[in-house]
Amino acid sequence: MSEPVAKEAGPPPTDHPEVTEEKVSGDPAAAANNGNGGEKKKREYKEFEGETHEATHAKVDMNTIELKAEDLYDKEKVDLERVDLNDVFTLLQATEAGLTTDQVTERLTIFGPNKLESEEQNVFLQFLSFMWNPLSWVMEAAAIVAIALSNGEGRAPDWPDFVGIVLLLLVNSSIGFYEEHNAGNAVKALMDSLAPKAKVKRDGNWSEIESSDLVPGDMVSFKIGDIVPADCRLTEAINVSIDQAALTGESLPQSKKTGDQCFSGSTCKQGEAEGVVISTGPNTFFGRAASLVGADDDSTGHLQKILAQIGSFCLVVIGLFVILEICVLYGKFHYSYRRGLDNILVLLIGGIPIAMPTVLSVTLAVGAQQLAKYKAIVTRITAIEELAGVTILCSDKTGTLTTNKLTIDKNLVRTYGPFSADDVILLAAYASRTENQDAIDGCVVGTLEDPKKAREGIKLLQFKPFDPVSKRTEITYREEASGKLKRVTKGMTGAIIELCTRNKTEELENKLEHDVEEYANRGLRTLAVAYEELDGDDPEADGNGFELIGLLTIFDPPRADTKETIDNALALGVKVKMVTGDQLAIAKETGRRLGLGDHMYPAKVLKEGPPPGGKHMSLEEMILDADGFAGVFPEHKYEIVKTLQGLGHLCAMTGDGANDAPALSKANVGIAVEGATDAARGAADIVLTEPGLSTIVHAIRQSRVIFQRMRNYSIYACAVTIRIVVCFAILAFVYQFDFPSFMILIIALLNDGTIMTLSVDRVLPSNTPDSWDLTEIFAYAIAYGLYLTVSTIALLVIILETDFFEDKFGVGLSTARGEAKDPNDPIIHMVIYLQVAIISQALIFVTRSHGFFFMERPSWALLIAFCIAQLISSIIAAYGNWPFTYITGISGAWIGIVWVWNIIWFLPLDGVKFAMKATVIKYLRQRHEQQLKSEVKSQSTGVPIARTTSRVGSIHESLYSNRVSFIKRAARTVGFSGGKKVHMNQGELKRFASIQAAHTGQTLARHSSRPQ
Repeated sequence: MSEPVAKEAGPPPTDHPEVTEEKVSGDPAAAANNGNGGEKKKREYKEFEGETHEATHAKVDMNTIELKAEDLYDKEKVDLERVDLNDVFTLLQATEAGLTTDQVTERLTIFGPNKLESEEQNVFLQFLSFMWNPLSWVMEAAAIVAIALSNGEGRAPDWPDFVGIVLLLLVNSSIGFYEEHNAGNAVKALMDSLAPKAKVKRDGNWSEIESSDLVPGDMVSFKIGDIVPADCRLTEAINVSIDQAALTGESLPQSKKTGDQCFSGSTCKQGEAEGVVISTGPNTFFGRAASLVGADDDSTGHLQKILAQIGSFCLVVIGLFVILEICVLYGKFHYSYRRGLDNILVLLIGGIPIAMPTVLSVTLAVGAQQLAKYKAIVTRITAIEELAGVTILCSDKTGTLTTNKLTIDKNLVRTYGPFSADDVILLAAYASRTENQDAIDGCVVGTLEDPKKAREGIKLLQFKPFDPVSKRTEITYREEASGKLKRVTKGMTGAIIELCTRNKTEELENKLEHDVEEYANRGLRTLAVAYEELDGDDPEADGNGFELIGLLTIFDPPRADTKETIDNALALGVKVKMVTGDQLAIAKETGRRLGLGDHMYPAKVLKEGPPPGGKHMSLEEMILDADGFAGVFPEHKYEIVKTLQGLGHLCAMTGDGANDAPALSKANVGIAVEGATDAARGAADIVLTEPGLSTIVHAIRQSRVIFQRMRNYSIYACAVTIRIVVCFAILAFVYQFDFPSFMILIIALLNDGTIMTLSVDRVLPSNTPDSWDLTEIFAYAIAYGLYLTVSTIALLVIILETDFFEDKFGVGLSTARGEAKDPNDPIIHMVIYLQVAIISQALIFVTRSHGFFFMERPSWALLIAFCIAQLISSIIAAYGNWPFTYITGISGAWIGIVWVWNIIWFLPLDGVKFAMKATVIKYLRQRHEQQLKSEVKSQSTGVPIARTTSRVGSIHESLYSNRVSFIKRAARTVGFSGGKKVHMNQGELKRFASIQAAHTGQTLARHSSRPQ
């Protein structure tokens, strides 16, 4: 350490218990002398502090306002969090003596218990809901046709088809139910976070009760270590410090004084206090956050919307050809009742991609297991698909982009004496507690390479901890090397500079004032450090006068990998926005350090809109253009996410606190970072178990791999629908070809078993956000489907119209040569079965590749599954003598003919793909780009407006959701609900889940200790 300067004589330092708070705003006071050596005016240093608000009065006649939630919590009239404390007691009809038992009983009836209620769904009905969507309906209708309608004409019901269809439905529902059943319950996590006990004053006596029994007007008491049981206004506060980081995102515990508000669920870190309860349960800050979690019950998952549109495509195709078959087969060919139904079953069973939800669920479930290797736990598997298409990542700052651990920035230490920056830090560590530390002492000591150095080489003689009056700590110690007594103090700048008497010049004060203001504008808080020496051995004696030796800056540093993570996200086409409850200056400083940008706005713009004459014409444009927002509360975060979604973006939100839960729930993908609260983890779709955001980049890349697998399957499934429906309908119209429906079921089972291996297929992720371009998918499907249809029709035509195969390969049919060939010959049925089974599965190798199919090697699992399926198909073809389904085994020659035929027709499939890319797909993409340009041009703001979904479309999409209102109503009707349910008033929910939240949300930021 540098040697201290020689001590100089000077007036003894004096304590300043009357030191005033440093000002947050206003011009710095210039130092001035009276010209005669008179007393110097005390400077006012622009320390970085939170916003302050003067107490207000209610805008109503307090004699007429009623004691009910509608009046007390209408913040346009009454703001219990800001009005004068005397008005609070008047409005709540309470006194400091506490409520009476009768008053408590009455208020429990009016306001309800101090807890959050959630509705549990019956597990059995939840399972049934997975069978409630149009794709399942068609299969269920097919099952009914097979077992109930397929009677008569001396034949038994079609049991084989019925059993097979029911098994497909049960497998699909079981997988979906299993994967979704363990999803986190955010409201329950929020409930569990509430304080279980509370100390309350009633009938003039203090007692301990369940916190759920608290009512507005109760007098409560809490001390260090207690959880605040309800939102309250302090009537007495003794050195109180409250940690509300999990609720508001503030980095430090907040000092509270009489009149300030404390949020329920926050923790008392220091002191003890008494207060009057102003809100309980759903009306608290905590409760409003809970009400926003999952508030949009009618919302439909993105994957459900895609399934709805793919399902619609398949249903339209099937419906069209079923109607044609009914008209042609019964009208023209006069089919019998049972024969016509058998043909219709072929279209229903073969055309519906019933296994699509199952295949996609397995693909997502396997993807979730793969993400777990990157320390990301998926709680809602469909979120993986949405993560692949995310275009905007909204990130909380505290604990997400930053470490949530205060740190001294060594590069910004300012020195004013003979000491180096390292010396200043060491002396500041001397003046800090090493045990039972507060946040400031912890960060100062933690800056040392070895925290033990905070007491090495010295003997502690006297220590004065921080208190809100002196605003500083002080240590008197003996330096073991020299035996000298020395004293160091650290604290708020104004308090420290007032203590200093040695080497204190006008130039020094000007420099200090400039430095403090510079750091305050950057959102950095400062600690001043002063030093003096003592004569003799009396630690109580005055020293030679304090000298200012340095200024430390305190900040919450970014995580080590955050900047790289943001850069990687931008490279993947994902824009990152910071959305934090901390102050604007802090947000801008963090944004600059991360390269995120400092184009940020305070939360008030979400209510007031862009300033007149600014570059933004609308609030939507401002939100889209901003790098972030500061000073936001749950309602603001929720509205930001909702607005971005309204502009057509898929939005991801990261967070770690209960204050992030509403936005995590609303976002397309909610991501709870490592160390997040139970509430955040419960609301999130993905939970990270490793510090930092680098896992998110891995998750985005992996999700895009999974998306490619699902897209490949979707093209395949739609193509098979076209191929089955069109092919067998045409064959029925032309040749009265009655293909056995049971063999279609076998094809579906083998296909789906093979396609399951797509969940581990080798594909490359895209470098831009993925999206479902269903027009392209349907175009490819139609082209592939019609091509495969031609391959089957051509084979049957050659068999029926010529003797080519008999002449060249010596094969035969059931009928003798020379006799008229029967289209429904069991051998022909088996040949067509094998041809359809082989080439339909082989199609997946074309749909999964972007170039030639042989240039992109599939996974070994897919190859092996394909080979096994084709082996089974060939064995069935050779030995499947099943009279009940009108087939018989065929010779090896026929099997060879089918294989060669399929290979010949398979090779040109790549040509079909390239031809589509060069023509139809190219045209579709150009048209899509022109539409986007025209939409942007038509809007004066330059921001495309999202199209409003029709009511019919919304209902249709909601049918693919695994939880439907019909099932919930049924649960209540039949008594499966498991007891009485408590429901929150819908008016309250809407108030906090709509744009009105932005209008009232800013009033949550009124207490004087907002984030610093």
